Amino acid sequence: MTTNNSDGKGSVNKVRIERVAALYLLLNGDLLTLGKSANEIRQQLHPAGIVTFVVDRNVNYTNICDSKCSFCAFYRTKDAQDAYVLPSEQIYAKIAELVDQGGTQLLMQGGLNPELKIVFFEELFREIKKRFPMVQNHSLSPAEITCIATNSDLSLDETLLRLKNAGLDSIPGGGAEILVDEIRSSISPKKIGWKQWGEVMLKAAKLGMPTTATMMFGSCEKPEDIVEHLFRVREMQDNGGSFTAFIPWTYQPGNTELGGTTATGVDYLKVLALSRIVLDNIPNIQASWVTQGAKMGSVALFFGANDLGGTMLEENVVAAAGCSFCMSQQEMITLIQRAGFIAAQRNTTYSIIREFPV
Repeated sequence: MTTNNSDGKGSVNKVRIERVAALYLLLNGDLLTLGKSANEIRQQLHPAGIVTFVVDRNVNYTNICDSKCSFCAFYRTKDAQDAYVLPSEQIYAKIAELVDQGGTQLLMQGGLNPELKIVFFEELFREIKKRFPMVQNHSLSPAEITCIATNSDLSLDETLLRLKNAGLDSIPGGGAEILVDEIRSSISPKKIGWKQWGEVMLKAAKLGMPTTATMMFGSCEKPEDIVEHLFRVREMQDNGGSFTAFIPWTYQPGNTELGGTTATGVDYLKVLALSRIVLDNIPNIQASWVTQGAKMGSVALFFGANDLGGTMLEENVVAAAGCSFCMSQQEMITLIQRAGFIAAQRNTTYSIIREFPV
């Protein structure tokens, strides 16, 4: 399945797996066999045995959201008692705490708030860049950027360029959920479709902005939808995408309108391994310890993951659904080392800042 070969984006597959074979593996593949294949790919892409993490903070600047996704426990209507837009000074204080702890990445995400236009973000991002030039502003999602464009009567191109000029460095892959409109219309009917999500990411890539891609699974999608999502991400990357990493995570049903149950650990590991096998042009696969916990995060390192994401000084969206795993920087380093890997702090674009010897 895998031989040494590189296309500059991390590909190691001479013969690419296609949809029918991927679906067969997801439905019928043996868990340990899938894990072995994914682990071999990880070893070829990252032969030094390094597992990375970033010191970051999620700052949810508003919880007011018109999208009202049924899987989300975080959003509020504007007239809710606990609805908010964070004052700028409070945002700066949160970033200062991040910097004090050696953090390098700011992830600002919020609801689709119709009252926040481009000028709000330009002023905020310029001041952040002025005060904290060492921090990578890895913020907003395609849905948020589309919302800002609509609120401001701007095109996507104008919006992205203005945000970039104001200090937006890169774009996280939030709001992808499942990139199949049948599923999106069921769980988030007011959110942009999958083609619009991809359009934002490809336009950002043309501006030289790094991006990531995510997948939330375990809500109401079919196995075929999971496979389609993976291939649509792979095809976007083939067509000029700038995805540095892929992050699959499981739907958390607590306190949501959608309800239901979450995917099992076995489901998570199978999808994670399949992601590593299918996405031969994306160099990094991130384990979702935030939804799976530290122990499963450790296991994920043998199922294709080479990165544990952020230490997350703050996380509110997943926590709102009752899932609140926490891990300090030292706990993350210890977890990586006990799994037999070299722990390393990275920046947003996966350059190593420092390694931690055993």
